[in-house]
Amino acid sequence: MNEKKREPLFHIVKREALSTKDALVLRAVAILLALVLCGIITMITTGISPIEVYKSIILGAFGSTRKTWVTLQSISILLIISLALTPAFKMRFWNIGGEGQVLIGGLASAACMITLSDKLPNAVVIILMIISSILAGAIWGVIPALFKAKWNTNETLSTLMMNYIATQLVAFYTIVWEVPKGSGKIGIINQDSNVGWLPQIFGSKYLLSIVVAVIVTLFMYVYLNYSRHGYEVSVVGESERTAKYVGIKVEKVIIRTMILSGSVCGLAGLLLVGGINHTITTTIAGGQGFTGVLVSWMAKFNPLSMILSSFLIVFMGRGASEISTNFGLNQSFSDILTGIILFFIIGCEFFITYKLKKNHSHTKVRKEEK
Repeated sequence: MNEKKREPLFHIVKREALSTKDALVLRAVAILLALVLCGIITMITTGISPIEVYKSIILGAFGSTRKTWVTLQSISILLIISLALTPAFKMRFWNIGGEGQVLIGGLASAACMITLSDKLPNAVVIILMIISSILAGAIWGVIPALFKAKWNTNETLSTLMMNYIATQLVAFYTIVWEVPKGSGKIGIINQDSNVGWLPQIFGSKYLLSIVVAVIVTLFMYVYLNYSRHGYEVSVVGESERTAKYVGIKVEKVIIRTMILSGSVCGLAGLLLVGGINHTITTTIAGGQGFTGVLVSWMAKFNPLSMILSSFLIVFMGRGASEISTNFGLNQSFSDILTGIILFFIIGCEFFITYKLKKNHSHTKVRKEEK
């Protein structure tokens, strides 16, 4: 005798679009629950008061004027990289190569600073740095796009491999340009002449990247929401078949979008080398090419929402480092707290999009069995 197949008690259904207010409430609840869990874990494992830990997080990010400016500068760089990746992700082109595109843009800037410092005026060097960084990032982005458009290769693998190539190129030229020889480091480039150092705005060395981030955010918001190119990106992301049906050249959109994505990443590399660090290393991007993926998805590809996402991640990162310093804990503990909070934030996105619904057929089967 065949038994009736037992249905699960709950099943997942897509909910109607939540209002902005309800979505914000859900995210706030998720953050609150994450903080409570972090506090419990902190008490159990270290015996330190959670209040003191949260106080250290805030002071780590905004404890002084300098810390505040550094935090805002870090938010700006992460935001620029996240914005660069967004058009590709909205098109469902999985660009995991932001790290390499930033590195290669930074390498182009460093090359101009090192090789042209004694040959051209400072203003000309800076102009060439801007052009070469944007162009280098664009090339690094368009290579995987060409293979995807022409031969439908896996863009995840190709963009990831481009990261390794960029890293090895930086490593190679670090040895070529190392100062002093044998140090394995380039050091501060043009420290005496400051040739190629990007200009300060209102005398602040932190403000340039913030201004650029504001400009890029506004540009990307308008581009994605109000331009024809942005519309084509959305259509291709929804369905390539539909895009072709309405006359959109999908291959052209892929190539154009990745040129834009790589160019903006190259711009971030320019700011890191010419405006902030004044040197180039294999770790200058600091993993932000990968973190930018998280920021973009958390914000659901909305450039304005990415401001909050970038703020949250940088705030937690800088605050977590302060925990390690103040309480003698290793970096792993602060990473655990950061990971818990991010897990709750990402997890709440599931409940914003879906909901659990009780399966009435399960109840009916249970009654029949009785």
